[in-house]
Amino acid sequence: MRLKRWILLAGVASMGALSFGAAHAASANPFFQPSSYPYQAPAFDRIKESDYQPAFERGMVEHLREVNAIAKDKAAPSFENTIVALEKSGRLLDRVTETFFGVYQANSTPALDRVQSREAPRLAQHQDEINLNARLFARIKTLYDQRATLGLNAEQSQLLEVYYQQFVHAGALLPPAKKTRLRAINKREAELESAYQQRLVAAARDGALVVDQKEALAGLDDAALMNAQKAASDRHHPGKFLLSLQNTVQQPELEALQSRTTRQALFEASWTRAERGDAHDTRAIIAELAQLRAEKAALFGYPNYAAYVLYDQMAKTPEAATGFMQQLVPALAKAQKREASLLQKAMEHDKQTGTLQPWDWPYYAAQVKREKFAFNQDELKPYFELNHVLTDGVFYAAEQLYGLHFKQRHDIPTYHPDVMVYEVFDHDNSPLGLMYFDYFKRDTKSGGAWMSNFVGQSHLLGTKPVIYNVANFAKASAGQPQLITSDDVVTMFHEFGHALHGLFANQTYPTLSGTNVARDFVEFPSQFNENWAFDPKVLAHYARHYQTGQPIPEALVAKMKKAAHFDQSYALGEIVTAATLDLRWHGLSATAPRQKVDMFEAQELGSMGLDVAQIPPRYRSSTFLHIWSNGYAAGYYAYLWTEMLDQDAFAWFSAHGGLTRANGQRFRDLILSQGHTQDYGSMFRAFYGQNPDIEPMLRHRGLVEDMTP
Repeated sequence: MRLKRWILLAGVASMGALSFGAAHAASANPFFQPSSYPYQAPAFDRIKESDYQPAFERGMVEHLREVNAIAKDKAAPSFENTIVALEKSGRLLDRVTETFFGVYQANSTPALDRVQSREAPRLAQHQDEINLNARLFARIKTLYDQRATLGLNAEQSQLLEVYYQQFVHAGALLPPAKKTRLRAINKREAELESAYQQRLVAAARDGALVVDQKEALAGLDDAALMNAQKAASDRHHPGKFLLSLQNTVQQPELEALQSRTTRQALFEASWTRAERGDAHDTRAIIAELAQLRAEKAALFGYPNYAAYVLYDQMAKTPEAATGFMQQLVPALAKAQKREASLLQKAMEHDKQTGTLQPWDWPYYAAQVKREKFAFNQDELKPYFELNHVLTDGVFYAAEQLYGLHFKQRHDIPTYHPDVMVYEVFDHDNSPLGLMYFDYFKRDTKSGGAWMSNFVGQSHLLGTKPVIYNVANFAKASAGQPQLITSDDVVTMFHEFGHALHGLFANQTYPTLSGTNVARDFVEFPSQFNENWAFDPKVLAHYARHYQTGQPIPEALVAKMKKAAHFDQSYALGEIVTAATLDLRWHGLSATAPRQKVDMFEAQELGSMGLDVAQIPPRYRSSTFLHIWSNGYAAGYYAYLWTEMLDQDAFAWFSAHGGLTRANGQRFRDLILSQGHTQDYGSMFRAFYGQNPDIEPMLRHRGLVEDMTP
């Protein structure tokens, strides 16, 4: 998942008076007033690309005016006239930022690229104007110093603590010279992050593999071939085939392509997409970003950027995050060696010479699954029709656990025709929120899958959540059933787990609401929700053959589950190496020279004690969107950390009756509805009864037997 992009950049910048022009009068720009649609959902039928920039500019001016009024208030600081007033400020800016970055990630255009390039650094400057406002911080510090005497409730106390720590961490206590340098770094960082994201989208688009002959794609099914032919035609390659790139290093077609030459070409197209020395090359941006972040950390007295950003995470320190992952390495290395040997033999049996390569691993892993477990992933797809998975699987599990109900809305406008909208009702039929689902891949969409809000929940502001889930599934050709893979099914449950975290938000203050939590906690609800994708009761309810309506055969389910532990050395290994690479980049000190990206990556990957020659990282440095532009810098380990949490929680569920309303309500009450109102460790222990335990995670991955020396 990627959290709201604007949170990472936004704030308020001092720009003086602005002229908006008659074309952007208040009556014309839909952002200047709250939306009249249910839940204040964005008025996409009225919003034009030309509306965003004027709304950003006016929103920043209004917000700055409000903040300055708070800072200059002659009344003594109080929680109400300072902290609550800040929570209420910036409503126009919130509306435009939440909408813009939601649309921009999912449906970018050259016009929106220009808006992002212009506004990202201005938003970073804007944030500095707030964070470095000495009079404002003085009021916050006064309240913080007096916090024991203010009579605050638990949520208010937490909010004051968060405000104080965030201001300090943003530079409020730095001397003037360091504040000046910090402003420059933040502005440049925002510019580079914006440029990086734009280059990466273009690199993925232009790096797609064009294949001349159908024979070179032997192994792909008819639907995949039709999609590849249509994609080539859409890109002005008539009569050819085009395999577009997803954001990860490995590509899904590698499991099926019989031609080793084609597999290698597809892998290399993915591996080198942003390292071709062209206008989309990201390496210079990465090298500068790493250096700037290290310098920024040094301004605050931290040894490196990882130490700087992890201060408010559940792990607290990079040493804790690294130590956690090191617990995985012994079992993982043994499993990698064993499975690589097995795949090498399969490759030799196929009369292929040479050593197993990364473009061979997915193909021969699929072959071994077929032979060893009599299991073929393609057997599953006829039972996974997207709409049935959503309504009879994802929604059904939410109904069983939490009593939710869903109604599709056709009267609320969307930013793209592919987007579906559902209203969500609680167990007592009261309205809970609104959900948008945007599942299909397109050239204008960033890679991966994510959740965020168009509108956040807050009792103070009187708002309910308006949430979106976005993915990159292959869209079926016209007239064909929308069948998806088992990985896609898991993605749907994962992103909806984030949505539940947002839907169940029950906070007064927006800063603490819903998914506004640490990176190494926010993935906990989403990864936990994955466990219901193949729960017997849930699977039986949605997995029906798209033609006959027959339920998925029990024998096929048994084969799927038996095969699930195989190839875990790859699935886990690619994440461990990517997460470690992230921490190595952000473990650089300010005195380290600017790195040569290829050399640094090769050196760090080679020192991990894992098989990276055959199992490359899930994202290499040049295409690692999470850490260079989406707020997961030094935080990609969170996916593994929260897998530990989610498997602990699922073990608790399994020991207490599994998929029941009582269990779901307990999880909602103790985890999903809490937002950032308390310490993450305390929150987890209240549910699980003890500190996190790594063994359920290893057992889930099938690696427990590898823990012995």
